[in-house]
Amino acid sequence: MQVYLVGGAVRDEQLGIPHRERDWCVVGASPAELEAEGYERVGKDFPVFLHPETKEEYALARTERKTAPGYHGFDFDCSPDVSIEEDLQRRDLTINALAKDADGTIIDPWGGLADIENRVLRHVSDAFVEDPVRILRLARFAARFSHLGFTIAGETLSLMHRMIADGEVDALVPDRVWKETELALAGSNARVYFEVLRSCGALRVLFPEVDALFGVPQPERWHPEIDTGLHVMMVLDQAEQLSDDVEVRFAALTHDLGKGTTPQHDLPSHPGHEIRGCKLIRRISERLPIPKACRDLALLVAEYHTHCHRVLELRPRTILKVLEKSDAFRRPGRFEQFLTACEADARGRTGLENRRYAQAGYLRGAFAAAAAIDAGAIAKETEDRKIPAAIQRARKRAIAEFKAGNQVPP
Repeated sequence: MQVYLVGGAVRDEQLGIPHRERDWCVVGASPAELEAEGYERVGKDFPVFLHPETKEEYALARTERKTAPGYHGFDFDCSPDVSIEEDLQRRDLTINALAKDADGTIIDPWGGLADIENRVLRHVSDAFVEDPVRILRLARFAARFSHLGFTIAGETLSLMHRMIADGEVDALVPDRVWKETELALAGSNARVYFEVLRSCGALRVLFPEVDALFGVPQPERWHPEIDTGLHVMMVLDQAEQLSDDVEVRFAALTHDLGKGTTPQHDLPSHPGHEIRGCKLIRRISERLPIPKACRDLALLVAEYHTHCHRVLELRPRTILKVLEKSDAFRRPGRFEQFLTACEADARGRTGLENRRYAQAGYLRGAFAAAAAIDAGAIAKETEDRKIPAAIQRARKRAIAEFKAGNQVPP
């Protein structure tokens, strides 16, 4: 039995990047032998075991054979005769097809070290086309390593195009689409993930609502970048700078979806895009397992981001409506998420990336004024059925007083 450190841990060592977890590959052993040594079996599709002490994952070396479309259509051979080189051949990218033995020797049968040196993301073999999840993973790696200068090999991009044309992406399980997308949104340079999907044609299949934004014009006065798709990518960049929150970043991605359905005769303006965008967010959420918190914040930002931008023009009752819709009085954290996404939208424009977003501070001030009223005292002096309306009137008065003394954003 031989044990090798494999995959991401070896790759990250070569890149000088700290790695949080290690994966191991076992050659020349059977499941019974590992279980006899105290390893706990956890894999369903193929034998994966947890080390009895470290709890790290140990997988038997295996080969794969495609038997049906999609992610699950594979047969596996995990016999003791499978070599480490054969196991590495089934991996997606050459930079992930590396192993290190107990003596520290790197096993690199597919040119991964050279591709790390040259900053290239390249498929190991034509078997890449057999697993559509690899398109998502490659897009995610492109985003993760874009700051190091990695680019996708031309022949790999060609394979991805072929997979789209063959309909392999249509067989992707919704759970995997969202999981990879969520990981991309949680990481750095998430815009690269979506740009790679667009470059190979996968974006129009997986996220047609986002793909439809590219090439749609906006008024140059408000959007010097003009292209709506480019604007959304810039907003995503700003959201990354402002927050690590996936919910905020998803809201940034989807806040302008309605502009992709604006009638031609209205362009470059987009009247009503807020409500149309909400319908598209619901459509995505029906298609993919978007967490409720992500969906709800995205809907809030899509419908009310323009209210936030124009807060100085709004009447007290409209400001209160925004506060109530964002659930600011019960969930101030969600209100802050809303403001952050709106700020990302305001700054996601060419030449305006570093501008101060005073509207957020102004809306916070209006909220503080409304929240300061003594709801308990009002309740004691009011009939039960009239309490909500009385509190609402008091909050509107407080907002009006705030506006009277704060004509210029603080």
